[in-house]
Amino acid sequence: MQLVRQKDQMMAKGAHRSRRTLGAVLAVAALASAATACSGSAEPERGAPAPAPAAAAGQQAPAAGALGAYVERVRAQRAARVLAAKKWGLAKPPLEAPAPPAVKPRITTRKGFETDGEGLPPVFTTVPTKQKVVFLTIDDGAEKDPRLLTMMKELRIPYSAFLSDYVIKDDYGYFAKMQKSQESGVSLHNHTLHHRYLPALSYGEQKHEICGMQDVIEKRFGKRPPLFRPPYGNYNEDTLRAAKGCGVKAVPLWAAEAFPDHMEWREWDRDLHPGDIVLTHFRGKEDWKGSMPDMIRRVMNVITSKGYAVAKLEDYV
Repeated sequence: MQLVRQKDQMMAKGAHRSRRTLGAVLAVAALASAATACSGSAEPERGAPAPAPAAAAGQQAPAAGALGAYVERVRAQRAARVLAAKKWGLAKPPLEAPAPPAVKPRITTRKGFETDGEGLPPVFTTVPTKQKVVFLTIDDGAEKDPRLLTMMKELRIPYSAFLSDYVIKDDYGYFAKMQKSQESGVSLHNHTLHHRYLPALSYGEQKHEICGMQDVIEKRFGKRPPLFRPPYGNYNEDTLRAAKGCGVKAVPLWAAEAFPDHMEWREWDRDLHPGDIVLTHFRGKEDWKGSMPDMIRRVMNVITSKGYAVAKLEDYV
């Protein structure tokens, strides 16, 4: 009888611990619901990280305090993004991108963009993915608006820069700040030394333009870039051979182009598609109808209204 009583007492204590664990998990779930409500939308942000699930049978659930802190951090990030969207005049806060794939998709040259050469860096306008994401890229480096760095950081919008030395050499420091302006970093890539029309150049001249810019970016910003975009999107087989010899792994072009007052489209349906690369430029009011923040406002309103998030290109390529 004494053994039976001891067993009953142990079962009662176990049930009490289970009720306490369940209560902690339910409390965290309530915090998560509150965080979603604070995002300014009736639905949670698509792709936003979610609290870890309850522990499997026989395992201890995570501490409620740690999960509560995580949920509070997510809630604060969402609230800050809502405020930033209002500050910068966006119609809606940008959607948060889903987690990148564990394995990067296999990139191949787009049909119609091939050369006769084999084993050359792929040329593409869209990354193969089913996720509703697009990629924002900015070319050359002529305009150096400090408000762009602030805007992109506050809105937490990832982007990639393709730089030409002849327009960035007067202020390498601006792009060094850009590189470190976001928690995950802004990647700086190759757009040649002088932005020349490459098919008109010899193989040796093209290699100088491409390898020379690889050297500049490595010297000034610490890393030899794996991506290269030819000026005007024009190239030939010599371009790709030279790029490969300079350490380039891929040649992303674009499916759409953004301006402060309109969008231009490559595809027949004049629309965005999963994995599309969006091009824009470092330009100011002297060159187009608006500033760089005006351009970001325009393109983000289009991207968000179509239900897309901006993801980081280097997470997929």
